[in-house]
Amino acid sequence: MSSKVDVRRVAAVVGALVADAAGQPIHWNYNLDRLDAILAETPEVAFIEPSINPFYTLPCGSQSGYGDQSFTILKSLVDNNGRCNSLYSISLNTDALNKAMYDCFGPDSAYENDTNAIYKDKSDITTKATKYPIHGPWRHFGIKEFLRNFQERKESTGSPTDEQIDCAVRIVPVVALYAGRPEMLSRAEVVVRQTQDNDMCVAVGLAAARILEYCILNGRTDGAVEATIEQLSDQDRECPQELDKAVAGFLREVVRRKSEPHIPVARSIKIS
Repeated sequence: MSSKVDVRRVAAVVGALVADAAGQPIHWNYNLDRLDAILAETPEVAFIEPSINPFYTLPCGSQSGYGDQSFTILKSLVDNNGRCNSLYSISLNTDALNKAMYDCFGPDSAYENDTNAIYKDKSDITTKATKYPIHGPWRHFGIKEFLRNFQERKESTGSPTDEQIDCAVRIVPVVALYAGRPEMLSRAEVVVRQTQDNDMCVAVGLAAARILEYCILNGRTDGAVEATIEQLSDQDRECPQELDKAVAGFLREVVRRKSEPHIPVARSIKIS
């Protein structure tokens, strides 16, 4: 691989982590009227201070639970001898990765604050009272289920029902390491299923992996999404998923409407 490709590997990882930290203080604002009012007075949203995150507050520059996942996966890959320049297949130490995730988010971590200790299930948010925002990191649903499954020594540690966007975040360091290698998609699938063991997350995560790999290998050029649509439509594609055709259809709709305002389009395109 050329040095430019290696630079783009690094840029993918660093860019994802910096973007997560930049967006963390504005994370999870679902009241768009309130958000629009705030942004009318403070149009710069990156690293906004003070935090306007309605659920949790952390020091500016801290990673969210998504960024901490990505960093933990990155560190585990490095600690377990992942290398980009090997001529041979790069192994993925799943046991070490499970332990690293448990150490980052488990009962002895910063994530074991009073609220996270109480809220074990998604339903608890509506049945138990607390004061928002909490002071400290937020352990969200997929991670909660991973911790339970890991503690119970289940063969599958991933949630069969959590369909949040973790799948697209978790694959970034994996794609950065494996881009251009035939095992990239299979490694990405393993890492997605570690916390989200369901077909929706795998299909979306592997589509994101294909898009990112295209950008790492080809640089700043058009065609990443279109190339991914073509791959997802190929009967001989690597790591085929039953939902690939549906994901390709949604990507086609995104390309068709890319000149339209983001919010109306995002509200109208729903995956069920």
